[in-house]
Amino acid sequence: MKKIFMTKEVVLRNGTEAFEAWEEPPAPIYMQFYFFNLTNPLEVMDGERPAVVEKGPYTYREYRPMEQVNFQDNGTKVAAVNTKTYIFERNMSRGPESDLIRTANVPAMTVMKMFEYDPILASFINAYMRSTGEGLFTTRTVGELLWGYEDGLLKALKKLKPDLDDFFGLFYKNNASNDGEYIFFTGQQNYKDFARVDTWNTKSSLNWWTSDQCNMINGTNGAFFHPVITTNETLSIFSSDLCRSIYALYEEDVTVKAIPGYRFIPPSEVFANRTLNPANAGFCVPAGNCLGSGVLNVSACKQGAPIIMSSPHFYEADEKFVKDVFGMRPDKLMHQTAIDIHPLTGIVLQLANRIQINAYVCFVFLTMTLPFLLLCQSVVIDDASAKKLQTIVVKQNVVENIPFMLIGLAILMGGAFMLLMCRQKVPEGTSAERTPLLSS
Repeated sequence: MKKIFMTKEVVLRNGTEAFEAWEEPPAPIYMQFYFFNLTNPLEVMDGERPAVVEKGPYTYREYRPMEQVNFQDNGTKVAAVNTKTYIFERNMSRGPESDLIRTANVPAMTVMKMFEYDPILASFINAYMRSTGEGLFTTRTVGELLWGYEDGLLKALKKLKPDLDDFFGLFYKNNASNDGEYIFFTGQQNYKDFARVDTWNTKSSLNWWTSDQCNMINGTNGAFFHPVITTNETLSIFSSDLCRSIYALYEEDVTVKAIPGYRFIPPSEVFANRTLNPANAGFCVPAGNCLGSGVLNVSACKQGAPIIMSSPHFYEADEKFVKDVFGMRPDKLMHQTAIDIHPLTGIVLQLANRIQINAYVCFVFLTMTLPFLLLCQSVVIDDASAKKLQTIVVKQNVVENIPFMLIGLAILMGGAFMLLMCRQKVPEGTSAERTPLLSS
């Protein structure tokens, strides 16, 4: 009964609580950045193993309302952009945004790769770096590395390549902006389609990868899931940051703020190499160029920047990535992505979305995947929403236990009836009836 109600009520439609939470998420969202500070750049240039020290967190409050909302196709779909704004939380951070970090010089590596077969521009880049003393590593502030800075080499190249952007930042232009228009299914026709992505930027598939399966846009955006979730389901999620769809499987039962939930995690097969998971062959770009398990080359969707994605500290990646960098300590509890979901409503109770951004360094005799930063996006259901869910949980328990309560009541009533019958006095009978049939 309760499940039938949920499948009809959890719909993206004006006036429903599901729509209000989807449009303006009530739970506070935090994004924490941890940078990997390179401590031995000179030794690395001499061929030694890089040593990094994790520095952070630098915490930001994330606001992500759905804007430009427009219902389509008789309410079965809804278009929107998901604008994200980040506000620095100094009291939740290790230090100010002015803290200095020594790390890979991604702009230089990007243009070196981009123009490696252009002799004129390659010579220009080499001459500029020699004259300015710029190398493969750079020291910048946290704020610059995240939100952007004007790069000298890019500025010089822009005179020859006007279309080239002379600013660089891992999240440059990503603050107070969106990643394009989404069209979601509302769940009106099928509750399992609730918040599922239909198209992103007018496209129903991607074009960065080398197979149709890898280019598929599957699932929701990870913030919402359909109601009535079971433990044998596969939950699909599309992430524009990862430039692909991933999936999560049930791991265990959990409790968050006295609310029961299911924990789902992405299995190791999601980022496994094509030998362990042949379906991932399409993520090898160029075709056949596979780096190994646990890492994803996203340069094709990052304007050619040599960016490699992985789990923090190369958790569940090939051992070689861990051994190649001193300071990597993969740990399931600290570095695994996990989503805790209330199975009846599909509401996210708790989220720890963890990812690591690495730079692929390939220069003369140097070839390595160097950790740049790891980020953790965290959400815990707010108290007001938790109270509402606790009420639903109580009602659900009552509804689900009514048959057992009725059976128990029937047994009790039957027992009481028999007891009363047994305790009734039997009539003594007449004196004639008490006279023995045989007398001595």
